[in-house]
Amino acid sequence: MKNIKTEILYGIHPVLEALKAKQRVLFEIYFVKEKLSKSHKIIESVAVSLKIPVTKVKTSFLESLTKTTSHQGVAAKVSSYPFSDSFEIINSRKASGHNRFLLLLDNIQDSHNLGAIARTALCAGVEGLIITKDRSAAPTPAACKASSGALEHLPVAKVTNMVNFIKELKKDEFWIIGMDGEAEQSVFSVDMSFNIAIVIGSEEKGIRPLVKKECDYLVSIPQSGQINSLNASVAGAIVIYEVLRQRYP
Repeated sequence: MKNIKTEILYGIHPVLEALKAKQRVLFEIYFVKEKLSKSHKIIESVAVSLKIPVTKVKTSFLESLTKTTSHQGVAAKVSSYPFSDSFEIINSRKASGHNRFLLLLDNIQDSHNLGAIARTALCAGVEGLIITKDRSAAPTPAACKASSGALEHLPVAKVTNMVNFIKELKKDEFWIIGMDGEAEQSVFSVDMSFNIAIVIGSEEKGIRPLVKKECDYLVSIPQSGQINSLNASVAGAIVIYEVLRQRYP
């Protein structure tokens, strides 16, 4: 236990969902002693039932501990984020009989975008997120907060080479659909009822050229406004729910 890396998770939903998911080791939970709301008391009750130490602290202490004022009066000392193995994600539901659905994030760098995408993905039944090992936002406490705790339940894997991973997906009968603002084909015109992996590129540069070449389809989201740009997490939400719409009309 001495060598376990730890971090400070904060916010009502991230801490509660970490307790529920039981994917991390929770060493201690901290509450601002003047602000025990109904949600805080639920967290405290679960923590006590699991024999996790609970400490009441001053607001200044919690702000110093979390390095933010957005802690919502609760934080937890936890083990670092438990990444999944990419091939375990691929194989996890192979025998389910259902068409598969993965998200590949090609150098998404904003932790809030990662969190927001994860939140939508979990709600829509995405089986896992694949991120690049380098130049990508990680599931940090800030990302977990932005995901409202969804990252505690959604498998996330890191890959060194996204192109090689996509090639493995193709061997496993996945179709690869890349989000590209310049693509002529609309996201609403592509059949997404089969095994698919959606690729969402970085906020500024989009999908990298070598990754783009591996995509079976490149699609865009039709827009008619004066500003021809959507935030990565918003674009992700649109395509994720288009998949859901097609599969559950």
